[in-house]
Amino acid sequence: MFSTVLVANRGEIAVRVIRTLRSLGVRSVAVFSDADADARHVREADTAVRIGPASAAESYLRPDRLLEAAARTGAEAVHPGYGFLAENAGFAQACADAGLVFIGPPASAISLMGDKIRAKETVQAAGVPVVPGSSGSGLTDDQLASAALEIGMPVLLKPSAGGGGKGMRLTRVESALLEEIAAARREARASFGDDTLLVERWIDRPRHIEIQVLADGHGNVVHLGERECSLQRRHQKIIEEAPSVLLDPQTRAAMGEAAVQAARSCGYRGAGTVEFIVPGNDPSSYFFMEMNTRLQVEHPVTELVTGLDLVEWQLRVAAGEQLPFAQRDITFTGHAIEARICAEDPSRGFLPSGGTVLALHEPQGDAVRTDSGLSEGTEVGSLYDPMLSKVIAHGPDRATALRRLRAALADTVTLGVPTNAGFLRRLLAHPSVVSGDLDTGLVEREADGLVPSGIPDEVYEAAAAVRLAELTPQPGTGWSDPFSVPSGWRMGGRPAPITHWFRVAGLEPVTYEVRDRSSHRVEADRVSVTLDGVVHTFWRAGDWLGRDGDSWHVQDHDPVAASLTGAAHAGADTLAAPMPGTVTVVKVAVGDEVAAGQSLLVVEAMKMEHVISAPHAGTVTELDVTAGSTVAMDQVLAVVTPHEEDER
Repeated sequence: MFSTVLVANRGEIAVRVIRTLRSLGVRSVAVFSDADADARHVREADTAVRIGPASAAESYLRPDRLLEAAARTGAEAVHPGYGFLAENAGFAQACADAGLVFIGPPASAISLMGDKIRAKETVQAAGVPVVPGSSGSGLTDDQLASAALEIGMPVLLKPSAGGGGKGMRLTRVESALLEEIAAARREARASFGDDTLLVERWIDRPRHIEIQVLADGHGNVVHLGERECSLQRRHQKIIEEAPSVLLDPQTRAAMGEAAVQAARSCGYRGAGTVEFIVPGNDPSSYFFMEMNTRLQVEHPVTELVTGLDLVEWQLRVAAGEQLPFAQRDITFTGHAIEARICAEDPSRGFLPSGGTVLALHEPQGDAVRTDSGLSEGTEVGSLYDPMLSKVIAHGPDRATALRRLRAALADTVTLGVPTNAGFLRRLLAHPSVVSGDLDTGLVEREADGLVPSGIPDEVYEAAAAVRLAELTPQPGTGWSDPFSVPSGWRMGGRPAPITHWFRVAGLEPVTYEVRDRSSHRVEADRVSVTLDGVVHTFWRAGDWLGRDGDSWHVQDHDPVAASLTGAAHAGADTLAAPMPGTVTVVKVAVGDEVAAGQSLLVVEAMKMEHVISAPHAGTVTELDVTAGSTVAMDQVLAVVTPHEEDER
């Protein structure tokens, strides 16, 4: 076994790898950018090395700086985690050339399986069924469009070099093909540095099932069962489970053998995943999609049902050990389900969010595990992937695992940064999820019904309780002016009602009348209020309140100040940043005439593009950003003044 391993990653996966290294007595080396100088993975590692400024392109994506850090710290091996350079064949080869062991497959296997076009051809030759689609690499936009029409709409556009759903586009109509191809190329280029695309037949209501494989350097390959990954948004997995309720033992064995053959076809070594698309009405008709030549985000569910530590076996295989078990020795116990906690705001269309983690509570124990890179004070920006942590539950059966995970998500608190934890909790209670009737489009179809349409009264009551507590003099502080105390007291009459103006991001300001001050209980990190005989308890930190995985940033609102601030743009429509991020494309200039719905700018955050369009026809009278500008949420980007006849 190695004595020192460099972890070439950040966040929750770096923390998770460091945990296994510590259990094996292996010294860990963390790397960090300027944005991560105080990050949790830096504090938990034995040694940490700065590798550059905040931008990933100048830090985590710099092989030379990673190799230099390994040399300076005496590391013998490099664990790439997932994302960044984990599936970069050049980095794997550079490690080998520097005398380091890359904890992953050979560079040749990464290169082969990283090219989706070559990968499909290779596994097809090994007898693995593949999805019908385009053939050949380097197709032009017109060639891709022609291939799509030949296959038949709808089709799925996919980056050949990519993974994780980045740059994937489902296109249902011919008229949108060229525009979607251009957008897919842009995202692929930004995410992977390669805009080569392929096109595949779209299978309606498909299920996404993947097989975990493990191979050593001695010719042994086994599979560790399947994971159901059909609950997705924008082609990104958000809930994963093992095993899948769809597969019977015969189909499971057949898919497992196909995955083993796919791994053998590329000379694989280490832990990897073979992904299949499966028609929900015919599980036996499964098709190979791609192979992920790295550890998967959802690997904990496999660990919980098999009892194997996949990071440990990555290390042992990389160190030259032989697998001590055969396929017949692999057993599965119970059911495990994972939920990905991401920095995104469901109430604002799941746009990326950010901020400072003001209060944090992450459940652990009692068959629940949280893998996280967070700590209180963590700054969540727009430079890196939005996933913050993963909550995983295990049970003797699926119903128990679901119940435990819902409870764990209700107990998850991340105040200061909006997350999807509450949304995931409600999703796990959806009848189709409970019954196991899943497909990759389920979340998109049901998302609106899983996002609350407004703010419950008890949230405003709790916010008012905090404000009143902050303004009420404490005993022993001396005399105070009774007119300045928010008690509702007034001379010669009944107490006046106490009202507050509040504002929650994305919603219109409201005025709220306090119900019953006697029912308020405000503590350092909690606040409880009673409405209609029901006690509601929230976590609190500053202007933030949290409950059952949901959180609200409830701020004071001054209608007079707001009206004065907005006066500068009277008679015009301002376009504001929907999320913190970077302006990547500016398509207009001041003075340009624009049509309603015309694309004006593109803002990117956490590898996600958002197009800013004109709300109506008019003239661009103000443009406050250029390509490359970093913007905050709700920052004014441009102003489009309607034509005079439109105003009338």
